Amino acid sequence: MAESPTTPLRAVADEYWEALLRVNPTYATFLGDRRFDTQIEDISIAAEAEQEVQWIVLRQRVADLDIADDDLAARVTRDLLLETLDDALGHIAHRTAELRYDQMDGVHAGLLTTAPQINAPEPQNALDLVERHRRVGDLLDAAAERFRAGVAAGRTPPRLVVERALNQVDGYLASPLDGDPFTTFAGPEGWDGEDQWRDDLRTVAADVIRPAFARYGAVLRDELLPVSRSDDEPGLSSIPGGDELYRFLIRSHTGLDLDPAEVHQIGLDELARVDEQMAEVGARLFGTTDRTEIFDRLRTDPALRYDPDRPEEPLDDARRCLTSARAQMDQWFGRLPQSPCEVKAVPDVLAADAPAAYYFPPAADGSRPGTYFVNTHDAGERNRFDTASVAYHEAIPGHHLQLAIASELTDLPAFQRFSFGHTAFVEGWALYTERLADEMGLYATDLDRIGMLVNDAWRACRLVVDTGMHALGWTRQQAIDLMVAHMPVGVDEITVEVDRYVAIPAQALSYKVGQREILRLRADAAGALGDRFDISGFHDAVLGSSTVSLPVLGAIVADWVARREAA
Repeated sequence: MAESPTTPLRAVADEYWEALLRVNPTYATFLGDRRFDTQIEDISIAAEAEQEVQWIVLRQRVADLDIADDDLAARVTRDLLLETLDDALGHIAHRTAELRYDQMDGVHAGLLTTAPQINAPEPQNALDLVERHRRVGDLLDAAAERFRAGVAAGRTPPRLVVERALNQVDGYLASPLDGDPFTTFAGPEGWDGEDQWRDDLRTVAADVIRPAFARYGAVLRDELLPVSRSDDEPGLSSIPGGDELYRFLIRSHTGLDLDPAEVHQIGLDELARVDEQMAEVGARLFGTTDRTEIFDRLRTDPALRYDPDRPEEPLDDARRCLTSARAQMDQWFGRLPQSPCEVKAVPDVLAADAPAAYYFPPAADGSRPGTYFVNTHDAGERNRFDTASVAYHEAIPGHHLQLAIASELTDLPAFQRFSFGHTAFVEGWALYTERLADEMGLYATDLDRIGMLVNDAWRACRLVVDTGMHALGWTRQQAIDLMVAHMPVGVDEITVEVDRYVAIPAQALSYKVGQREILRLRADAAGALGDRFDISGFHDAVLGSSTVSLPVLGAIVADWVARREAA
């Protein structure tokens, strides 16, 4: 790895990363760092207090560094490290661990989602992971204690979130042991000890992990569900300190201190704009500009749905989209990732409560490629018209291009390459690429194009309903009704999405905030540079410092424009 010109900054950045991996050993394994494979996360109050002291000390050391005369890369690293530490301290101060019982970011969901992505390339890795599995009960029991502390402080959970989490826990416990994700992940090739190892994994799953999930489920069912909030008060504004917590989460996900009421209005304005564009495409596609008629066609035409007897069809279509995207990349990007991107189905145990698609980045050591997961559960209810835009968002040129490139920028500190916490940049980029795909000629038909508009409207709805529920006192039904009016998808799918926004406040609104900022920066750069504007160069500048906050991205683009002007 190339050494940073700011040696003290690099030293503290590396120290922070080492500390982060120690407190997040599963994440270390996920990245290919096997040093902590026997360990599991400690989310107890005592452990969190120790982390807080460590982060405060590190932050002060970063703040004391004098880098006024250093280059842009050093300033970016320093600003990102300060923001990252401030965010970590904010999560501790707001006790967000007390709220991690949900179906999206819950402790149990993280275990079930990550387990199939872990591998054991060497026999020692395999043996070490058995030891980690013996500690799963410690993690789930500690999570239960944090939930109890939250309830004792009046921070009661939304009923719908607890019910969805219970569906996942119960689904896991009802699944066959032979297909358990904690027993079936990849092991060393050709290892003569594999049979015994698999037996040990099954024993630990049966004797430790499943009983721990059962205890965790009992806490959800017997302690959280009876005190949970009704669907009429799903948002954070219904709990003590909820307004302040929501403002923090908006800042955590966007990097910006935004007024929820202003975000709400931006969402309404965006919806009006997308509705106009949808009318134009609808006229060409269905011969009508009436939104109700367009939506009725998109909702009810069986030809626009996948064949329920062919669940592999969405996977095949996603692979075709990525093949088309790869063929166009050289014209729009100077830097391309080395890691490939695979397409796989969402694991069965998660599929019923999982989103339509999601992406996992590659391991830093090359042991795992980037993976685009497509949900084939109940394929007959899945829309054909949004397959393309979702594939471009989640994989290429969206998340895979962005996050694989980030992991391959080996001259940057590790925390900058692998900490994907700047949600507005990460998701804003992916949403930006949905529109970019149209510029690239990747939408073969107006049906694909209207899918892009549907998904853009979806993200605009998020600004409205997320702020509506968490800041303005909306009910769950109000959020569902708003989305039904602006989205041509079934009520069941919209309900799953609304429940996602209840589960992880402010995360969903960051997509549109990030997209709007990238588009603004691009327009400003193009206006300043005129004929000297280069779209490939702009994209390389945006992606060239790994995942960054929106304020830092503005400084990066300004520097790129200045260098182009001076050239």
